[in-house]
Parts: sequence; C-alpha cells; structure tokens
Amino acid sequence: MLAHPKKPTLFDALIPISVLLILLFLAVYFFGDDSSSGPNQIALLLCAGIATLVGLKNGYKRKEIEEGIVKGISLTLGAILILLAVGSLIGTWLLAGTVPSMIYFGLQILEPQYFYISCSIICALVALCIGSSWTVAATIGVALMGVATGIGASGPITAGAIISGAYFGDKLSPLSDTTNLAPAIAGTDLFVHIKNMLWSTIPSFVITLVIFFFLGLNSGEHASSKQIEQLLVSLENEFFIAWYLLLPLVFTLTLAVRKIPAFPAIGLGAIMGAIWAVLFQQDLILSYAHDGLSLIETNIKVVWQAMYAGVTLNTGNEVIDKLLSGGGMGSMLNTIWLIISAMTFGSIMEKIGLLERIVKSLMSVTKSTGALISTTIVTAFGTNCIAADQYIAIVMPGRMFKEEYRRRGLAPENLSRALEDGGTVTSPLIPWNTCAAYMQSVLLINPLEYAMYCFFNWLSPIIGIACALIGFKVKALVVPAKEATTIEVSKKSINSLETEVV
Repeated sequence: MLAHPKKPTLFDALIPISVLLILLFLAVYFFGDDSSSGPNQIALLLCAGIATLVGLKNGYKRKEIEEGIVKGISLTLGAILILLAVGSLIGTWLLAGTVPSMIYFGLQILEPQYFYISCSIICALVALCIGSSWTVAATIGVALMGVATGIGASGPITAGAIISGAYFGDKLSPLSDTTNLAPAIAGTDLFVHIKNMLWSTIPSFVITLVIFFFLGLNSGEHASSKQIEQLLVSLENEFFIAWYLLLPLVFTLTLAVRKIPAFPAIGLGAIMGAIWAVLFQQDLILSYAHDGLSLIETNIKVVWQAMYAGVTLNTGNEVIDKLLSGGGMGSMLNTIWLIISAMTFGSIMEKIGLLERIVKSLMSVTKSTGALISTTIVTAFGTNCIAADQYIAIVMPGRMFKEEYRRRGLAPENLSRALEDGGTVTSPLIPWNTCAAYMQSVLLINPLEYAMYCFFNWLSPIIGIACALIGFKVKALVVPAKEATTIEVSKKSINSLETEVV
C-alpha cells in the first residue's frame, strides 16, 4: 500500500461514471417509472463499489473511504429528518382536512385554463417569502396536485409548474440556504449576488410563465363543471371543510418566514395537523375505530397511525381514494434509501479525488471568460448528476473555480450566479438526486415524467450560458483602493529591483 495516495487519472474518474450511466439507462429500460424504487439504488451502490476499487488501486485505505462515506451521508441527515417530518405532516394534514380544504377551495378559485401559470406564480411567491422550495412542495404543492386531479389537468405539467415556481422563489429569496451558500463560497455579498442573478433568472421565469399560459389554454383535458361539482360534493361528504382548517398551513409558513429551520417548522406543522384532526374530524377518525377501544384511545391510535403510515380512504369513490390517501413517515423510506445510495457514490467520488480530477480537466479548456463561466455552469450540473446533491454541486465547483475567477479579474458574483444557474435549479431534474427524490415522494410524479416541464430549471442554465458567451452583465473584479495601492507599490519595487540588476 502506498504511503500517500496517488492522484487519479482522467481515465480513473471516467470508469465509475461511465458504468453508472450505462446502469441507469438499463434501469429505465427494464423498469421504467419504477426505476427509482430500487434499480437506481442498486446501480449507485454497484458504482460506489467500482469507485472504491479505483481508490484502493490509487493507495487509499478502506477505512479512509468509509470515513468519506459516513461524512457524506451525515451531510444529508438534515434532509432525511425533513423527509420524515414531511411524511408525517402530509398524513396528519390529510386526516385533519387541511389538504382536502385546500383542494376544495382551490377547485373553486383556480380557473382550469390558467391553472398551470397560477401554480407557478403561487409557488414562486410563497418560496420567495419562506426561502424553501421543499416546504412549498410539501404544503402548497401537495394541494395543487390534488386540484390538478380534480380539474383533469396533467400531473407532470402541474409538477413542472410547481417546481419551476418553487425554485424561482427559492433562488431569489435571501432566506434560502443555497442563496446564502453560493455567495459565501464565491466570496461576495448576499444582496449583490441576488441582484446579479436577476439577469438570468427573471427572463427564464418570464418565458416559463408564457409557456405555461399557452399550455393551459391549449389543454383539452380539463374536467367539466359537473365533474368538479361532484368532486366538491364528495369532499364535503368525507371531510368537514372550513377555512380555519387551513391554519396549520398558515402556521407552518409563518414559522418558515420567521427563519425557523425546516425540520422543526414542518414537525410542528404536523403536530398542529394532528390536533386539528382530533378537534374537527371526529367522524373520519371514528370510521377507523377498532372494537374495544375507547374514544380517547381511538383518537390517539388513528392520529399516531396517520403520522407513521399515512391515511388510507376506502370510500368507494376511486378519485377521492387515490387523491386523499397517502402520507406518513413510511412513505418516505424509499426516498431515503435513494438518498443514502446516491450519497455513498458521490462521497467516494469526492473523497478519492475523482470529481476534482474531472473539474481540473474542464478548466484546462476554458480559454475565454465566456467559456469559464459556461464551464462552471456545466460543472455544477454535472456534479449534481455525479454527487447527487445540490450542496456539493455548489461547494465543490465553487472551491475549484474561485481562484481562477480572481486570476482572470472577474467579480465573485459571476461565480456565485453560475453556481446557482447550474447547481441549485438543476437538482430536481436528475432522478437520483436528493432534490428529485424528494419532489417525487411529495408530488408523486416520477422525475422522468415531470423534468421536461420544469422549464425554468432548464432555461436558467441555458440563459446563464448565453449571457456568459456574449459577455452580457459579466462583471470585472473591483480591487479595493488599499489593495490596489499595495499592488502598485509591489510593481514599483519589482521595477526598481530589475533596474538594479541591469
């Protein structure tokens, strides 16, 4: 075993990536939409094994690689806890009538022909206020998916509209973790970063809204007013519907706006949903009653079950049963499995230097400023594919490219914008990425189906690259006066030294 691990070659780095692409293609070919329910996880773990062999070949010890895996997975523990809390929240909100009430009022308010654009705008505004695309998807998004079913709108397009709006708001919100992370890595001010992002973000979202507007007008799948009326009646028959059943939603969003972390905010929202279920949905709870249990025992057991196993309706109405059954922590276990598998592979790739080797190869061909920024965006997207995590997709390319931007006299906000254009918004497009796994578990639409309708998430990096190539709003580095004086003195000293030598 070598005392010091040797640096990997480009061939070393491409071996596990090539195998992964082949296995993921085969997973989709053999299993289709079910590929994320096990086949993708197996592919990721097999490639993690291949990457481990590459690391052992280059002199890394097995213990070092294991430590890298543990460290990588530990970074996702926050996301895993949020997932479990979201599962519990959906379960109690279904039982409490919160989600049914949102669907009920949404069916009455949202016009079918403007539904897609409305979804995107609503999610954008809420995400801008709370800074979390995940929270938006788990709350507003779940209800909008229910409304889509009620009016006969397309599920994948609706999911695309929700994700487009949620990531637009998340990207520009000063409360967002990724919006704070990118400028911190690049070395610029938060609000300078947000202002600079407007040039690629606003055009992307405007085009997105135009597309959703025409998709809504041209959709011929909307349900008739009679069908919607029947669904409203069914909701009233199965649940107690009232405006104050929306208070758990208001409570959760208020906690998010007040910068309460997502896990406790969503967890408290789930608990409030449980309380609301006991207060307002006694008829529904008693329908789950078991012989021999008192009223109090029945309430405790049914609410408890909703938190870990969700809600299952058997009303005889197939639409209602499908629409309002689900939730529970157990529904998130497959997503957690996917996240752990993806992070195992990504952590090994980072630990043994394979990701860094790929980035350095890309840097060698970036001669122009436009090429450098474009390469940053592509690298962030590629890191999302390989490491399966948007935080790594921001941090790793940011660290690698930061000094090169400075050397070429480019302001750090160019780097932070590129990291967001390529890293933050593309994460839900990759089926095995943690963000895509989350969106699928919440919206119940496979990323392979909704990805093509996430127009904002595609347009943002494309417009970012276009701006870079034509030099639009590419800012030069402004050197502080004190630092500039120091540089000038250094130049004079060098000139004097050269004169003396001559």
